[in-house]
Amino acid sequence: MAITSANQLELLQTAEAVAREKMIDPELVVQAMEESLARAAKSRYGAEMDIRVAIDRKTGRATFTRVRTVVEDDAVENYQAQLTVAQAKQYIKDPAVGAEIIDEVPPVDLGRIAAQSAKQVILQKVREAERDRQFEEFKDRKGTIINGVVKREEYGNIIVDIGRGEAILRRNEKIGRESYRPNDRIRSYIKDVRREARGPQVFLSRTDPQFMAELFKMEVPEIYDGIIEIKAVARDPGSRAKIGVISYDSSIDPVGACVGMRGSRVQAVVNELQGEKIDIIPWNEDQATFLVNALQPAEVSKVVIDEEAGKIEVVVPDEQLSLAIGRRGQNVRLASQLTGLDIDILTEEEESKRRQAEFAERTKLFMEALDLDEFFAQLLVSEGFTNLEEVAYVDLDELLSIEGVDESTAAELQARARDVIEEQNRKALENARALGVEDSLVGFEGLTPQMIEALAKDDVKTLEDFATLADWEIAGGWTTVNGERVKDEGILEKFEVSLEEAQHMVMTARIQLGWVDPAELEAGDEEADEEAEA
Repeated sequence: MAITSANQLELLQTAEAVAREKMIDPELVVQAMEESLARAAKSRYGAEMDIRVAIDRKTGRATFTRVRTVVEDDAVENYQAQLTVAQAKQYIKDPAVGAEIIDEVPPVDLGRIAAQSAKQVILQKVREAERDRQFEEFKDRKGTIINGVVKREEYGNIIVDIGRGEAILRRNEKIGRESYRPNDRIRSYIKDVRREARGPQVFLSRTDPQFMAELFKMEVPEIYDGIIEIKAVARDPGSRAKIGVISYDSSIDPVGACVGMRGSRVQAVVNELQGEKIDIIPWNEDQATFLVNALQPAEVSKVVIDEEAGKIEVVVPDEQLSLAIGRRGQNVRLASQLTGLDIDILTEEEESKRRQAEFAERTKLFMEALDLDEFFAQLLVSEGFTNLEEVAYVDLDELLSIEGVDESTAAELQARARDVIEEQNRKALENARALGVEDSLVGFEGLTPQMIEALAKDDVKTLEDFATLADWEIAGGWTTVNGERVKDEGILEKFEVSLEEAQHMVMTARIQLGWVDPAELEAGDEEADEEAEA
């Protein structure tokens, strides 16, 4: 088939029809046609030639041209597409390197194979343009809710028609007991939009906590307007959920607004989530207060927060324990997700027993170490002393404030405590040296003999060994594994070394060893400060 013999306007009409069907720019289709015709011409005239095709956007006439580029004499690699300066003088006057010689060539006759190849090029380009259009359309809709129609099910995954494309609702993103049939309408949350080899993929979810947050935004005008904000969401999909809300208008109750008249607003969300029970909780900046609210309907007697460890202890009345934990631990698990803290729940009886055990342990320590009678040891513990260091190095006035303690008694107490500590230090250092600890670690500032002994037992025997440690290996920390917080035990954690202190000690060791330049470190800190200020 020769291009000249065909109706030239038919090319433009075809391009417009394809663009309209695929909802893409007609110019992209015409460019695909130009490329396909150029490929067909290369198969006719030679693959090494630079053949280009231009289709007139008004008449549809296809013009075939051969392009040759002027290069240096010693740079010619392709004699079909390149010319030397001397050769180019036959065509133009004073040719410069980089100039192009353009000659029109006769249109080609498209045979069956060439026509099929051209068709494939056009289809490929149209497919790419369609994918780009789909990605551009949905990439900005990530984090929103979309309505679609179920097309089919593949291996438990639901393929959803979302208008100008398809999306996938994976099996693990469905609410447990949901099932769908073709042509069912479905509402989902756009969790992610990614470019992949087979085209852009739109991933949907009905289990994501933000799906529930977006549903509330649709049902509660105050949330949409920003008067009420959803601060935290935790879900056990299909079963139960907790949502923390705060109002920026003192005249509006955030919980009441989300519940709605006779529960109409929250019921609309519950119905969409297949009957998932929702606890709406008032948000509070104070973590303890917020947690007390989050554990409703259980009553809480006392809350103790360990901010450094990211843990929180909750004491509840004995009869409230099962209610606080919930069925299969659901209530406490959701409260933990909502606050971002590990929660240990104790009954009042358990907490009382633990306090008594701690009191007895500290009393025994003072009795044995300081050679005190039980009454005097209990008096020290009740005054808040927990270890020998506190007794040995506390200001003398604090000991004198204890009833029945005079200056001579206080001085004797401190002297005994210091003697015990010095003996413990001497033994710890002997044990450490017996394990092979080098002087470089013994002389490092900030490490006590007991710390050096603990490091030696963990096979850290030199300053180089210490400098290779991470801060969490020294002070301990928490790691999230499969959504669960796992405790990492630190070598010096029992000595209450914080992460900041561990970082400082490790960096000091590296500077002493010459591994880190202090000047570069200071420059980096200044840059970080400037970024933080910005």
